[in-house]
This record gives sequence, structure tokens and C-alpha cells, in this order.
Amino acid sequence: MRTSSSRRGRRTAVAAVAVVMTGTALLTGCGGDGDDGAKGGGTITLRVGTFGSFGYDDKTGAKLYAEYERTHPGIKIEESNVADGQKYWDTLKLRLSRNSGLADVQAIEVGYIAEATGSTMADKWVDLGKEGGAKLDAFLDWKVKQATTADGRVIGLGTDIGPMAVCYNKDLFAKAKLPTDRDAVGKLWAGDWSKFLEVGKTYRKNAPAGTAFHDSASGLFNAVVSSDPVQYADASGKLDWENSPGVKKAWDTAVAAARGGLTAKLRQFDEKGTWNAAFKNSKFATVACPSWMTGIIKDQAGPANQGKWDIAAPPVAGNWGGAFLAVPKSGKHAKEAAELAAWLTAPEQHAKVFAVNGNIPSSKDTLTSVAVQEAKLPYFGDTPVGKIFSGAAVRITPASISRYDGQVKTFLTDNGILDIEQRGTDPAKAWENVKKLVDDKIDQ
Repeated sequence: MRTSSSRRGRRTAVAAVAVVMTGTALLTGCGGDGDDGAKGGGTITLRVGTFGSFGYDDKTGAKLYAEYERTHPGIKIEESNVADGQKYWDTLKLRLSRNSGLADVQAIEVGYIAEATGSTMADKWVDLGKEGGAKLDAFLDWKVKQATTADGRVIGLGTDIGPMAVCYNKDLFAKAKLPTDRDAVGKLWAGDWSKFLEVGKTYRKNAPAGTAFHDSASGLFNAVVSSDPVQYADASGKLDWENSPGVKKAWDTAVAAARGGLTAKLRQFDEKGTWNAAFKNSKFATVACPSWMTGIIKDQAGPANQGKWDIAAPPVAGNWGGAFLAVPKSGKHAKEAAELAAWLTAPEQHAKVFAVNGNIPSSKDTLTSVAVQEAKLPYFGDTPVGKIFSGAAVRITPASISRYDGQVKTFLTDNGILDIEQRGTDPAKAWENVKKLVDDKIDQ
């Protein structure tokens, strides 16, 4: 899912139905403190806290909440959804520390799962390996491992993963005298992100007025680092971002794009909606495209741009985003919440979400099913979306993650790359600013 600036990153994402709130109101409606009538035998209200686009909702998603309510007459579901994944996580941590104001089911982005399973939070969650009836062997093994605590409890069930591609605007490519066939486009930059920048320079020479090659240097940073086997942590899971070859490569690539005039200088998922509007107004030709991004393009570019976007293979395969559903122990209806989380993340529901939103499932059988392999999304015409993303998924080698990955990524993008891109900050100074933030804000 997702992504937010963290991702669904998700995928981390973000949806048109997102309600942006601030401070402790960010998870409004998520409290388990109120009386919902369950004591008197009435309907139990289960509150689901999400960020970005998980594809469950009844408005633009797969209508899973309505389906669950039909088959479980005593349950009513309310979703509280926000756009900014970092703010969502910060507020969730605060509420966990207080054991108050939490949703019955809470989404967790992959960048924060190591923190959620760590010593300070692990005991806050229901063990979904024992409660709710989820079949853990249905998930990708590495997805289950990411959500497992040191003592073997599984605190989150996988929603989606974020295999990457590059989405591109065919109309803008044609006007810039670049090929528009997806295979030909993929070959332009195959094997190296530096080739991607070279294509950007070619685009710039013939670019339609008022457009840029890529949406965001920060988004490019996330894409490049997500395609490297070494990211923010070393092999043992200890934060080591300053010495990471993946971070260095991503930083250098993003800085080159920003200083080379290849980006639209946008902040992804900004609360003012500037990034969203740029989709609608065709202000950039490419966007790094984990599978969950297809839903964002559909919602934000809108009906007028249907058929104009296509999907090509990325320079290097990678995984950006993905999420989990977890159940706080402090909820009044933990048993019912665990059952809902298990149902929402079952292979059958993964397939339904993919068919509507394009979120690539984290369940093995769904990932290899005919429904996914042959899937197309109407917004992208005849593009073999299922084959592209499922093919990328099998090439994913998960990187080690630390409990601080999400925070460090935010510092690098929002306080580093964005300053270079929008304010012209010297890259060396921006790097030092990030180091100071990490030193000041993260207690290792």
C-alpha cells in the first residue's frame, strides 16, 4: 500500500478518499474507548486505521467492508484513512504508548515493521499466528518473517508488496520524440538507473512546455534505494545508513536528477494536493511505479487521462512498500478484530483488491494465480499489469531492515533531497543536515 512519503509507502501512498488530519486527531474515529453497543448484544463497530490506498473501502476500492458486513451481521466497520504515512505512524506510536485512541485494526507500513516488532512495541499487539484464524503458510515466507518478533509471535498479516516498474505518459513521450512501446521504453534504461537519467536528458531537449521528465527527486531516491540489496541497515539489522552503498547510489542519482532539471520539483503526497494535480494536468512524464502507484495514477490523473499512461520495466528490479494489518491488544474487540484482519488479508481478498486497485498480493497462491497473471487494469488499457508486477515480484530480494528505516528515509527525502530540489541547498550541506537530524532524533 500504498505508500505516503513512507511509502505504500505504501505503498507508504494517497487515495482520493484519504482524509488528511493533524496531531492527535490524525486517527480520529480510531478509539477503542467508546461504547458501541456490543455489551447489549447490538452491533460491534470495528475501526480500521489505514494510510494511503489499501483498496478495501466501499467507494473506490474492492468493497470488502460491505462484503464482510453482509456475511457478519453483527459487525459494522469504519475506516479512518490518512494520506501522510509518517504522521500516521507518529500518532499511532503515541497512542500505543498510552494504550488509548487506537483502532481495532491498524495498518503498519513495511518501513516501520521492525520498530513494531521490536522490544518496546512487541507486547502491544495480538499474536495473529494464534488469534483470528489466519493461515500463515499462505503468505510469502519473507513477509511473515518481517512481522515476527524475537520470541516468535506474528504481529502483522501481509497486505501487499511493492514490486517496482516505471509508469510513463505515452502522450508526453511521443511529443518528446521518445518511443512509446513499453518494451522499447524499458530497454532505454535497462540495467542501470544512470541510463534513466540519460533518457531524462533526451526528454528535456524536446519536452513539451511546462513539463518535466520525472515527478520528484525524492520519489526517485526511494525507487533507487528500494532496488538495492543493502539499504538503511546492515546484514544484522543494525542501522548503518551512512555507509550503505544503496543509500549512496540513491542519493547521488536523486541529486543528479534534481540539479539537472529533470524533475517537476514536487513532494509526493503533499497535503496541498500539488502532486495530485500534476498528474491530472500532465506535468511530468514518468513516476517510479511500485504496484500500488497504479491506483494513485488512476484516481489522480482521472478519466480524462485514461489510456495515456503505460508501464515499463524498471532499470533494476526492487520492492518499494507493502504493509501489514495488526491488532492492538488494548482494543475491546480484539478477537473480532483479529478475525477481520485475517479475512482482509486472505488470498481471496488479495485477489479482489488487486483486480480493482492493482496492489500486488503478498500471498503465494494469489501471486501466481491466473487471475493475477492475466490481469489488466482498465485505466491502463491492454497493459499486462499482472505479468509485469508479478514478474518483478519473484525477483525481489528483501533487504535487512532496522527499526529506524522509516524515520531515516523521511529525513533523507523531506529534509535532504527536497531541500536540494526546491531550495537549491548544497548537497554536502543537505547531507550534513540529515546526519544532524538522525543524531538528534534517533536514540540508538
